[in-house]
Amino acid sequence: MAHLLETERKDRLVARIRRIAGQVAAMERAVSGDAPCSETLHLAAAVRGAVGGLMDELVEDHLRAHVAAPGLSDAQRTAGADELATVLKRHMR
Repeated sequence: MAHLLETERKDRLVARIRRIAGQVAAMERAVSGDAPCSETLHLAAAVRGAVGGLMDELVEDHLRAHVAAPGLSDAQRTAGADELATVLKRHMR
């Protein structure tokens, strides 16, 4: 995300993604290790929630940078909205 110039912001997003990767690894270990179904389901729900929260944050960043930022032309706003609409259509499937 080229518009995320703040190093601190990037670092927080990367840390969040790494936590999600850890959750996915825990889910893999649960399945491989024949963990109880309820434990695996809880892990899957946690991953889904974490990815959903990440998606919310990325969507907000995109909106602020490519649709609502001052100084954008109408064409830039339209392009930003179109990009987001495409992603949301895939996400909502």
